[in-house]
Amino acid sequence: MTHHSSRRSALKSLAAASTFPLWNSLARGRDSQQTLPPVRTITGGPKHHWFGYYDKLEFDPTNRFVLSNEVDFEGRTPRADDEIRVGMIDTGDHDKWIELGNTTAWGWQQGCMLQWRPMSDSEVVWNDRDGDKYVCRVMNVKTRKMRTLPRPVYALSPDGKWAITADFARIQRMRPGYGYVGLSGAYPQQRAPEDSGVWKMNLETGESELIFSLADAARIDHLGQPLADKWNYFNHLLISPDSNRFIVLHRWRDSTGDGPDAEPTGRFTTRMFTVNMDGSQRFILDPSGYTSHFIWRDSDHVCAWTRPAGKKDAFYVFKDQTDEVEIVGEGVMTLNGHNTYVPNTDNEWILNDTYPDNRTRNQHPYLFHVPTGRRVELGGFHSPPQYTGEWRCDTHPRSSNDGKLVAIDSPHSGEGRQLHLIDISEIVASE
Repeated sequence: MTHHSSRRSALKSLAAASTFPLWNSLARGRDSQQTLPPVRTITGGPKHHWFGYYDKLEFDPTNRFVLSNEVDFEGRTPRADDEIRVGMIDTGDHDKWIELGNTTAWGWQQGCMLQWRPMSDSEVVWNDRDGDKYVCRVMNVKTRKMRTLPRPVYALSPDGKWAITADFARIQRMRPGYGYVGLSGAYPQQRAPEDSGVWKMNLETGESELIFSLADAARIDHLGQPLADKWNYFNHLLISPDSNRFIVLHRWRDSTGDGPDAEPTGRFTTRMFTVNMDGSQRFILDPSGYTSHFIWRDSDHVCAWTRPAGKKDAFYVFKDQTDEVEIVGEGVMTLNGHNTYVPNTDNEWILNDTYPDNRTRNQHPYLFHVPTGRRVELGGFHSPPQYTGEWRCDTHPRSSNDGKLVAIDSPHSGEGRQLHLIDISEIVASE
């Protein structure tokens, strides 16, 4: 594309050298003497590029094509008519940008839920706005054929059959930056609607059903506190590796009053539910009120940053549908971050990151080796001070399917937010 032409020209001059040019170690760790893994920037200006959240499939099954969003501006809340492009980078062809489509349903933190469909080598999904509703586009990147599902998606089942989703307009109202602008959503003046919540949708037919309503959740007291008078919403959904259960964070905020013009106010409180894919067996896995980032370790365990009763803030591993919980990474993973398990490592390696530190504003992706308690820095990536609040650029590290590469979003290269790859193959192989 023309806006990448100058960068592509530079890449072409290196074409004979390697399929993967421009690996470097410019990002520094906390210890400048530390040997850091090679880093490569795969997108460039003047457009800005990023993927978004850390728990989606960004790499295709061959690990050659890397999904990305593309936008013309930064530093403000999206407007209803702000359109971004979605595409993929061909790392086997000098990081060529391949445009797939566009959307007006997106946010800075999670993009448009762009991701590869699990168990497919050709289908990519992303959310969009179509008239007065949000929808999901499904594209076959080989044939370029596209179809539309009647609801947006939040998370996809690992077997590739199902999506679960929530009310993105409500999320935007409750926590700007995590939902989408442009629509008011269903029942905006109801605090715990019967007809809004978590929907399950068939990825082939688009057939959907409401399986867990906000009214259902609000009817379950929180540590003896009634919730029907709170502003309830669902956020952060993720399906278990065996595709049988899902996590959803149930959140609520107080109100400015009791009348029809009342608005949500104050900080949100959170509890974590796990639920069967048909909506049954609803279990409050973490009732603490502090659940933050989480990931399924396997189909029976969840690793989450939280503060269980009587315990300190840390990462903990919960056994689903029990009260068993144990700390993980004590003394090493001491700050909240975006945690996943690296594929093909038998869950021995956790990939994580930090927010910008106070002194340098560097963000630090890192690996934690569970059996030995060892932490391996992947670099220090500077985030300029304008990247704060809703339009901050978290690194949100994501692994390739073979566990050899990590993709991050970062503005440290001076061209705004861009995508960068980190080669971790030697690190995980060393153990």
